[in-house]
Amino acid sequence: MNKFSSMFGQVLQIFSKKEFYLAVRETQSERGAKGFSSWNQFVAMLFCQLGQARSLREICGGLASCLGKLKHLGIDKAPSRSTLSYANEKRSFRLYEAVFYQLLEKCRMIAPRKKKFRFRNKLFSLDATLIELCVSLFDWATYRQTKGAVKLHLLLDHDGYFPVFAHITDGLTHEVKIAQNLSFPKGSISSWTGAMWIMPSLPGGRRRVFGS
Repeated sequence: MNKFSSMFGQVLQIFSKKEFYLAVRETQSERGAKGFSSWNQFVAMLFCQLGQARSLREICGGLASCLGKLKHLGIDKAPSRSTLSYANEKRSFRLYEAVFYQLLEKCRMIAPRKKKFRFRNKLFSLDATLIELCVSLFDWATYRQTKGAVKLHLLLDHDGYFPVFAHITDGLTHEVKIAQNLSFPKGSISSWTGAMWIMPSLPGGRRRVFGS
């Protein structure tokens, strides 16, 4: 018998279903659910992210187009738009928070420890990315006269290259304002890619910030 697994199926193999369902029980995410499992929802939303689907129609239609190949994803059929919409609205985010930390722990275990470029002190870097939104749908996210946006500020720990802090603000908030309120381990070095250096720790772990 030939075994088949798409690239998407191989990505899903990273996530242990045993650990996933342990998180389901701990978070009680399927409490009151009728037929549509948390795994089905997870597969649908991961498909949305990787396939850059922009609507429920694209998610459900894309999964439905897989025809008989859904079995290797661990689901029997593509969800309807109303079912997926209801699950996204009613189910808690706690399950996916738990799944994130499960995956993060796996990544930490296999992360490279030795680097060619090394600092004696612990190194962090801060950067931000703008996420554009439709201003007619998200009127609270005003960025420009005809554009909406929020900004994701991310602090990266260079030991393993893992994010250790993330904060979402309106699109106009500058990274310097975020950096001024961060605390770091004593003696660590932090930098920002936009021509800013955060100097060694002041009392209480705070930093003096210089930027352009």
